[in-house]
Formats: sequence, C-alpha cells, structure tokens
Amino acid sequence: MPVFDATALMYFLEPDAGAPLDPTTNEPVTDAKARIDFLIETLEAGHQTVVVPTPALSEVLVHAGDAGPRYLEILNGSRCFRIEPFDQRAAVELAAMTRDAIVAGDLRAGTDATRAKIKFDRQIIAIARTQGQRTIYSDDRDIAKLGNALELEIVPIHALPLPPQDAQGRLDLGQDEEN
Repeated sequence: MPVFDATALMYFLEPDAGAPLDPTTNEPVTDAKARIDFLIETLEAGHQTVVVPTPALSEVLVHAGDAGPRYLEILNGSRCFRIEPFDQRAAVELAAMTRDAIVAGDLRAGTDATRAKIKFDRQIIAIARTQGQRTIYSDDRDIAKLGNALELEIVPIHALPLPPQDAQGRLDLGQDEEN
C-alpha cells in the first residue's frame, strides 16, 4: 500500500496540473497524468490502497479553490484511496524523527526547506511509517531527502511507466478519423 504526497495527488486530481521537470532531461515529464492514472489502475488491479496523509491532502486543498469538494468526493468515493490522519502514533513517530535530527545536529536534515515545511514533510513521512508503508510517490525533493534517510522508497513521477498504449506510440495508418 503506497503513499501519495501532495505532488502525486495533484497530478491525479487535476488534469491541467503543470508537469514536474524530469531531472534527466530538464524538460517537463511527458504524460504525467497518464503515468499516475496507469499507476492507480495497476494498484487497483492488485487490490492495493493508496494512503493519502491528511497533511498532503491539506496541501492539495489549499490550491484547489472551487474544485476542493470535487477532489474530496473523488477520494472518498474510491476504494483505492484511504485518507489517514496525523494521529497520536504519527505524533510519536514525528517526535522521534525530529529528536534524532536534533541529536544529529541537523534539524533540517540537509535540506534547504523552512522549519515549517520540514515539519509538514515529516508529518507525511510519519503517517507513512505508522501505516507500515515503505513507498511514497512524490516529486518533492525534501520528502525524497528525508524519506531516503529513513530507508523509504521515494518514487518521482518521471520514474513511473507510461501506460502500454502510450509507451508503444500511435501508428498512423493513413486513415482519417471518420472512416
């Protein structure tokens, strides 16, 4: 059961979301929405559930505007998604992660993020860990740095496969659309 952070969730919910940059090409990831949709189809076929931490949901809703209620309806109406709160267990996990960072002398864990952003990102990671999850889909470099240090697998959008029909491309047989 993987975890979606706000970046992955946004590509699923918002068809017009700007694609992230592929670090190998420095160009926008091709078909980011199709990649996420294919991932969700694959997870659904395997009867897996995607954990959506409430801090990630909150990030998406901040920018959703009038689409917010529709996003909640999509997530709550799907068996594929399970929204998980930042609860007592996650608070204990976050405290342990933060304490370890303080003891190591690097509260920001090598990131350039603000303390507030680090707390938010650690909340997402704490929820993932308390749910027993090892994989987070995210294009957030800070989530990647924090998660990798805790031996979580962080999968960016550019690493997701295209759906088979998109991966093969389209063959133009010279037929026009009406025939």
